[in-house]
Amino acid sequence: MTAVTPPTRITPGLTGAPTDVDVVVIGLGVTGAGVALDAVTRGLSVLAVDAHDLAFGTSRWSSKLVHGGLRYLAHGQVGVAMESATERGVLMEVTAPHLTHAMPYVVPFTSTTSRAQRALTRAGLHAGDGLRRGARTSADTLPPPRRLSTTEILRMAPGLRAAGLSGGMLSWDGQLEDDARLVTTIARTAAGRGAHVRTRARVLAATGTSVRLRDELTGAPYDVTARAVVNATGVWAGDLVDEVTLRPSRGTHLVLRADTLPGLTTAVFAPVPGETNRFVMVLPQPDGTLYVGLTDEPVEGELPDVPTPSDAEVGFLLDVVAASFERPLHRSDVVGAYAGLRPLLHADGATADLSRKHAVLTSRTGVVTVVGGKLTTYRKMAQDALDVVHERTGLGGPCVTATLPLLGAAPRPELAALEQPRRLVRRFGTDAALVLETAREVTGLGDDELLAPLADGVPVTLAELVFGVTHEGAHDAADLLDRRTRVGLVAADRAAALPAAERALALVAAATSRFGTDESGGRPGSVEGAD
Repeated sequence: MTAVTPPTRITPGLTGAPTDVDVVVIGLGVTGAGVALDAVTRGLSVLAVDAHDLAFGTSRWSSKLVHGGLRYLAHGQVGVAMESATERGVLMEVTAPHLTHAMPYVVPFTSTTSRAQRALTRAGLHAGDGLRRGARTSADTLPPPRRLSTTEILRMAPGLRAAGLSGGMLSWDGQLEDDARLVTTIARTAAGRGAHVRTRARVLAATGTSVRLRDELTGAPYDVTARAVVNATGVWAGDLVDEVTLRPSRGTHLVLRADTLPGLTTAVFAPVPGETNRFVMVLPQPDGTLYVGLTDEPVEGELPDVPTPSDAEVGFLLDVVAASFERPLHRSDVVGAYAGLRPLLHADGATADLSRKHAVLTSRTGVVTVVGGKLTTYRKMAQDALDVVHERTGLGGPCVTATLPLLGAAPRPELAALEQPRRLVRRFGTDAALVLETAREVTGLGDDELLAPLADGVPVTLAELVFGVTHEGAHDAADLLDRRTRVGLVAADRAAALPAAERALALVAAATSRFGTDESGGRPGSVEGAD
């Protein structure tokens, strides 16, 4: 076996990191990773850091959807809705067709659905399709909505409660393979363009021209000088910049096994009783699970690194879904649950009604903070933040990320023609071959062992875990199971997969000890030119 180059630039810790750059980006959720990519593609030198890991915070706790903005249109937020639809089209057709796909969903009509509610639902879905057309997203990517008969909706969503069912509506939105995978791919794309992406690097203090860091692996302090500093820490932005005031809210999802609602492959938007325009989503996932969400609860006091769903939220979600399906749902059906914190801009009113618009703010010391928004609009948020940096400092050229495919991206026909395993293609696109080749070279194992599911009901493979270490900066088993893959969403699956994660780390460590690292401190395993 021979070591191959170049190594990943996503690196835990600060050893060898630059001490003078054009831009320091704080936070490596989807927005921070997007800022790093935007900055480096404008020709700037970049150091992007996170105290924990890629997608450690809110970005991994989403519904895994690429929303078109229909909900915001219903609240009269036309600008936010149009921006969301536009960015959905960019993701699905240009930057990440390999990580996104069209998701059909049905809205059932029952005997309790009033004529006015039916008319409002139809009007809303057709207005959403107007946003799709306005964003110039092809109908081949997202077909227009249409009515469904009772027979049709039961065929698409078996298990719906038949009593009182009188058809419904079919519509389409975008769905992510995995929100944390999107973040990782953006970060890896930025690193491949020359950005220094460092995890386990905590910011202790920041001004518009300097950052004091602490290497969380060694405890050593690290000072960096910059021409600009961007705070992309989301709901925690106020911890770094006092002028930022947010009203966080918590959104909770449940994880069920797919056989809890047998045969369900189409998403269902179950109406919340007594509400005119609120639904609980049942979202089938490609890994054999269902996500059920979502709540919207205000959060007070100190914000935890990892939020916890409340018992009341779990009960609410189960009750709403159970009202739409024949099979009763029980807490014993819940195999996992997760909650994320939304960084809503401060305003009066209920958090569910607050705008999802974003803002770019500049502190007294010159730190540029980008906050608010949503996962779908991360690219535009990053663009707006770097535009402010450019206006203030003159740094960088124009934004190019709207036309820049992420690593692994390709037109859908090309992706469909790839011969690699479908799971690898869904998660890595044209880099599926790179994932498998890296695992072969680092481990010396055969494909049968590298591509076998880690455990019953856990479709993740050893090849993915090895690549997570060699190319994606995974430092420990938690990085691999909770963020590079999503095995950790189900505790039983996580326990079953833990030995494989530890094995992947050991295999890469053994290869590193035999062949060493290059001058940047990376691990062996990248194929030349791939990054």
